[in-house]
Amino acid sequence: MRNKLWRPNRLFMEVALLLLALIVIIPFYMIVVNALKDAGEAARFRLSLPTEFRFANFAEVFENGKIWSGYLNSALISVGALFVTNLFASLASFSMQRNGTRTTNALYYFFILGLVMPVSLIPTIKLMMELGIHNTYQGMILYYSAVLLPFTIFLMTGYLKTIPRELDEAGIIDGCGPLRLFFRIMLPLMQPVIVTSSLLTIISVWNDFMGPFYLLTDGSKWTVTVSVYNYVGKYSSDWNLIFADILIVIVPVLLLYFLLQEYIVEGMTAGAIKG
Repeated sequence: MRNKLWRPNRLFMEVALLLLALIVIIPFYMIVVNALKDAGEAARFRLSLPTEFRFANFAEVFENGKIWSGYLNSALISVGALFVTNLFASLASFSMQRNGTRTTNALYYFFILGLVMPVSLIPTIKLMMELGIHNTYQGMILYYSAVLLPFTIFLMTGYLKTIPRELDEAGIIDGCGPLRLFFRIMLPLMQPVIVTSSLLTIISVWNDFMGPFYLLTDGSKWTVTVSVYNYVGKYSSDWNLIFADILIVIVPVLLLYFLLQEYIVEGMTAGAIKG
């Protein structure tokens, strides 16, 4: 009787998951097929395959869309934000989770407030101008680090709960100080969650439009998302080129996700298993 009830429930769940997957798959498929069409076919926004595959669309986008400079700017800001966020989030998470005092608990919840607090761009721009980091790579790296730090601390603190405290005690007995204990013992064990947070940081920075659009006034420093926006304005009637531009922008992140998805699942679920 139990199996008879279970099978319809499983079938319903599989159908629901398939429908949810189609919400993502269909737009992506539409981007791919229309990126390979000519301007007339792509303007119809149909899901049919192109009558003639035009791979030259990608070459034209690379030539006229400032893709390479956008890639370099996005990569520079992403890697910088990744390094700063992971370093300070891992140190803060280790200190707050291992100490467990009222002060560190209050600090933890103070950081968690950042998950629900919206980013106010006007005061941010004013502050960055006062500090002399507006329209700079350093300013963008610090901006993204501040925005992503709360979630990264939340993620790493949950993961640290799965690491036995006996390892800390063994390290202290062997003569490790706090920093040596962290960098020699804890940090290598945090590899899965660091990979997870790194990928989430890269995706967040790579896909963000509002930050570079308002905080970078120099066109030579614009990221790939802003380059797409400019490309749409310049080639608004050539939808095949616009779709090709969008595909070129999202492919690196997709490849990175598929290569590291094992670490992502492990890092995201570890904190929910214990603690």
